[in-house]
Amino acid sequence: MERTWKADYEKFARTARENVAATLDNMDYPALERAAELILAAKAAGKRLHISGIGKPAHLAGYAASLFSSTGTPAYFLHGTEAVHGSCGQLVPGDVVIFISNSGETAEMKATVSAVKNNGCAVIGVSGNASSWLAQQSEVHLLAHADAEGGPLDRAPRASILAETLVLQALSVLLQSEAKVTPQQYVKWHPGGSLGHLRENER
Repeated sequence: MERTWKADYEKFARTARENVAATLDNMDYPALERAAELILAAKAAGKRLHISGIGKPAHLAGYAASLFSSTGTPAYFLHGTEAVHGSCGQLVPGDVVIFISNSGETAEMKATVSAVKNNGCAVIGVSGNASSWLAQQSEVHLLAHADAEGGPLDRAPRASILAETLVLQALSVLLQSEAKVTPQQYVKWHPGGSLGHLRENER
C-alpha cells in the first residue's frame, strides 16, 4: 500500500493553520470578559475554579487547570466521569466549573454538567457549537469552533483541541492581568526549571 504521509501531513498543517487563524480572528472577547468576571467574583467570595472534560478535552482540562494555577488563579481538575461517582464532593455551592466539549452534546457530558449545576456551581462552557446543549446550560459560553480536524478520516480531535486551547489560554491572560502577578511571585511558584529564575531585567 502506498504511503500517504506527506498528503496527510499537508492536510493537517493546512487545517491547523486555517483554524488557528480563524479562532484568533473570531474570538468572542466580550464573552471572555464575562467568564473572567464570573471567576473573579467567585474567587472574591472564597469559592474555587474547576476545569473538566471527557476524553481528549479531559487532558486539556488538566493542562488548563495547571496553567491557571501557575498564573494567579488557583484551579482544580474535575474528572469528567468520576464527577458523577463522588468527585462532585470537591465542589461547593458558588464554585465555577469550566467544561470543555467539542460537540457540547454527549450524554456523558450532559450527566456531569447536570450534576455540577445540581451542586450549586456556575458553568462556563467551551464548545464548538454556539447552539449546543452545553452552550444553553452555561452562564457563559466560549466558542472554540473548528471547521475540520485535519489528518486521516478528519475525526480525531486535532484542530478542535487547538481552538479550545487558544480560548482557554486567552482567558488565562485576562485573569493573570487582573492578578498582577509579579516576576518575583511567578518565580516563587516555579522553583524548579528555567522558569524558576528571574531574568536580568526583572531583578
